[in-house]
Amino acid sequence: MNGSLTLGALWVIAASGTAMLPMRWQIYPGLPLLIAAPVLLAYIGWQHGIWWVVAGLFAFGSMFRRPLYYLFLRVTGREIPDHLRRAVDGEDA
Repeated sequence: MNGSLTLGALWVIAASGTAMLPMRWQIYPGLPLLIAAPVLLAYIGWQHGIWWVVAGLFAFGSMFRRPLYYLFLRVTGREIPDHLRRAVDGEDA
């Protein structure tokens, strides 16, 4: 396994470990993972092609569905549901 897939596997392990933390503690390790994902996917796509990127996008979307949904609502100016707002504020832990 080459460097890009090794980094991808390490990213998945780090993201899985972050997901096991209480919601209020997930922000600090999750933000660098969220920022690194597009760069890592581009690196994997450059070395292995589009199908590996598609697989990576499914994994990324699955692991970060709540933060991505929250960011989408914030960017589009829509109202954020109470359950999602409480989860981000760490009140449901």
